[in-house]
Amino acid sequence: MPIVKTLSGGEASIDDAMVQALSESLQGDVVTPASPSYDEVREIWNAMIDRRPGIIVRCAGAEDVSRAVNLARENNLLVTVRGAGHNIAGNSIADGAFMIDLSGMKSVTVDAAKKTVTAGPGVTLGELDAATQEHGLATSTGINSTTGIAGLTLGGGFGWLSRTYGMTIDNLISADVVTANGDLVKASAESHPDLFWALRGGGGNFGIVTSFKYQLHAVGPEILSGLIVHPGSEARACFEFYRDFAAQAPDELTTWVVMRKAPPLPFLPEEVHGTDVLIFAVMYTGDMESGEKAVQALRDYGSPIADVIGPHPFAGWQQAFDPLLTPGLRNYWKSHNFAGLSDELIDVLVTAAANLPSPHTEIFTAQLGGAQARVDPTATAYWPRDSAFTMNVHARWEEAADDEQSVAWARQLFNDTEPHATGGVYVNFMPEDEADRVGNAYGGNYDRLSAIDIRSGDSGRLVESAGQGPRSI
Repeated sequence: MPIVKTLSGGEASIDDAMVQALSESLQGDVVTPASPSYDEVREIWNAMIDRRPGIIVRCAGAEDVSRAVNLARENNLLVTVRGAGHNIAGNSIADGAFMIDLSGMKSVTVDAAKKTVTAGPGVTLGELDAATQEHGLATSTGINSTTGIAGLTLGGGFGWLSRTYGMTIDNLISADVVTANGDLVKASAESHPDLFWALRGGGGNFGIVTSFKYQLHAVGPEILSGLIVHPGSEARACFEFYRDFAAQAPDELTTWVVMRKAPPLPFLPEEVHGTDVLIFAVMYTGDMESGEKAVQALRDYGSPIADVIGPHPFAGWQQAFDPLLTPGLRNYWKSHNFAGLSDELIDVLVTAAANLPSPHTEIFTAQLGGAQARVDPTATAYWPRDSAFTMNVHARWEEAADDEQSVAWARQLFNDTEPHATGGVYVNFMPEDEADRVGNAYGGNYDRLSAIDIRSGDSGRLVESAGQGPRSI
């Protein structure tokens, strides 16, 4: 008999008859701790997160979600919701919770004539790209193809196309949502506008999205992209050059900086493997000739170890960092937004990169701005539109014995860069121990988010929090 936590902090026994009745009512299925597939189903991307839900409801469609929500509400159960399970904090899973699993809802429908795509909440970026690129179309998403579109979208979503076409939420046309009452509603600019506003960056506390509809743009199938690799000894000079180069970049060009140990990539000399490197990761959205002109100064700079910029399939470029972000490793992230890259900040970043705690760890500095910065910060729940760069510290390692060292290194870098930060943060980059930063993520939008009624999707009733994590329904 499964035991599930309640909202009052107690526990409820869900008898076998109730589990059986729920299972028979679903197109999907129910997994309990006694099920043979339980450990496989509860596993998520970040291996640091090892939690045991009381019940997992694997939904096949919106009706399944509604039934699960109704049962949880009627029994006052603590609920978590899983999309693709890629969230760094592990908000999709909690010990003893009633977990609503959407990972099997993978439908994707492209309307090439209208340049739209409708996708289920279990779809990953790679699956979305595969469908849209058949028509030479894409929408603005992230940089790792195994990321789920649901969590990405609800947190805001930015990546290689954001400077040209805005954030993921800026391309969201509508969303089908099961509210806390178990009702299925369509949220858009015309219908349930308060809910639609909250879903665009406000996290997962405002309903369970069962379908997303996005605007598409002509992208690919080939784009100009690639990596330029410099030795770590040149990192400070490279960063200083990058600061000036990025300031002049057109919206079509996005360049990010990665500092890490060189992975054993085939285009890198073997003697470089495992040494400190600085990598410029580049993508241009537009015609090849214009792109080549836009990146020429970056390619001419210094004496790189390797330069593999050229025409690549867009879908392939979206998967370029997948080997560095595979599931099964232990991960802890820290992040700041910056208005610029001062000399002092560059010194801190370069010093930290010379003392990485693991060969899997990296410091990402992502170029923002462009189209995503020209949206009024009050137009969607996502607030920090004015940031020029964001830093994501990917502390990543293999063994639990290295937890303390790796986490401490990431926290120290976070503290050392804080004097140079804007105070804003991208909620999808926040680990589970940063609940105190939720207000920073939403800035001037926090009060409005807190006033969204999760039962109807309209303004009016205060709810406990505007963020992510286990929620009441």
